[in-house]
Amino acid sequence: MYVEEQGNGTPLLLIHGFGVDHHILNSLRDAIGESGGWRQILIDLPGHGKSAIGDAQSSQDVVDEVEDWIHEHLAGERFAVIGNSFGGMVARCIAHDLRSQVLGLATLAGVFVADHSKRDVPPQTVLHEDPELIASLGDEGEDYAQMAVVQTAAHAKDFSVYVRPGIEAADRRALQRISADYSLPQEPEDAHPEPFTQPSLFITGRQDQVVGYADAWRRIEHYPRATFSVLDGAGHNVHLEQPNLSGALVLEWLSRMGSADYSSFTTGSGSGISSGL
Repeated sequence: MYVEEQGNGTPLLLIHGFGVDHHILNSLRDAIGESGGWRQILIDLPGHGKSAIGDAQSSQDVVDEVEDWIHEHLAGERFAVIGNSFGGMVARCIAHDLRSQVLGLATLAGVFVADHSKRDVPPQTVLHEDPELIASLGDEGEDYAQMAVVQTAAHAKDFSVYVRPGIEAADRRALQRISADYSLPQEPEDAHPEPFTQPSLFITGRQDQVVGYADAWRRIEHYPRATFSVLDGAGHNVHLEQPNLSGALVLEWLSRMGSADYSSFTTGSGSGISSGL
């Protein structure tokens, strides 16, 4: 698999969604880098970006390939994992399968129910329309309009920079192959029913018509150390439409993994990860 790395310290694996690539998580890189202490590892999943599909035939195969990469390249290192959309489903599997090695789990608009027909999602909602902007985007306008809850030039630029490259690079035949076997044999929370007790974060969009927010919240009791957030004015690209809130929540999650005690929560000091991990 194609991998990009940035920074030094404890590994933080960032996993993108279906039909895009690692670019969609690039918006978080500077903030994570400034927090210090993290070696950011961004991968292109099989059939996405610069990674060939190889032998992957299903979502479970994708999970297996990522876990094989972790076994080979991270060996016994402890690491954290954050996943976006389909990457959130992959991240949940990794966090449970490799629980003793995982410091924490986060998802951004993560998939919790693979079967689209069984997802609890709100209707598509556009809070602010800008027809002139959509028209000015040409062929890209339709893709942007399908996801945008608040249509602005700034959001459209972020879509072009962070989302569009992955859409253009994706192997369409590979995506069709994986889509045909998209559901996991068993959801990770069901395969490993004991609560996941490491610091966790689940960011959802109030207007996300792709995966919604309710399915994630149904798992809240499985994650006793989790922050669950539903952000208004955001759809499936929640971390791009609400970058300040999303970024702050991610940094707070990183801080929780690095805190030996709870002093930083009351003093406002402390970020990154302690050297003892």
